Amino acid sequence: MEIEEVRCEALPLLSLNHVSLLVRDVCNSVRFYEHVLGFSLVKRPSSFNFHGAWLYNYGVGIHLLENKVMEDYDAINEPRPINPKDNHISFQCSDVVLVKRKLEEMGMRYVTAVVEEDGIKVDQVFFHDPDGYMIEICNCDNLPILPISSSCPLKPHNIGTYNKIIATNYGCGFMETEMMENLSMNMLNFSF
Repeated sequence: MEIEEVRCEALPLLSLNHVSLLVRDVCNSVRFYEHVLGFSLVKRPSSFNFHGAWLYNYGVGIHLLENKVMEDYDAINEPRPINPKDNHISFQCSDVVLVKRKLEEMGMRYVTAVVEEDGIKVDQVFFHDPDGYMIEICNCDNLPILPISSSCPLKPHNIGTYNKIIATNYGCGFMETEMMENLSMNMLNFSF
């Protein structure tokens, strides 16, 4: 049986640029992303004719778009359960214990999880922003990148400790890992 080689013709991506979120109250969300996650408010194009804010740090942007219709959503009155298997944004941190202590000091609800693979442990902390979006803080760089597809080469980063790609010339069916690598590389200096 002959295996057909698939050529990589993926888009010429470089990295994750920003995450855009619909929010009920831009000012409240800006305070959260500045004070809890350490983002800085940056100028956004003045040609926009809608209320919003741009924040930036760790090599990634957070774009907040105010949507008053979200006020009808009951998440503010009845918070959703914190579910690690829900959609979320993940940030690499330098000290998970410190993250938990800071969240407790702020009176924020969170849940924790531990992922273990071949004796390597990843500690995860999950909580919600003011609009119910899930945030994960982790030490995910403990896990090496183990490509499972050879159709596209991974672009290794040589920054920090997250240079653990076990092979070269792998990639395209492994989009989640590539995205996590890019995000983690940009988050390595994240700390409270």
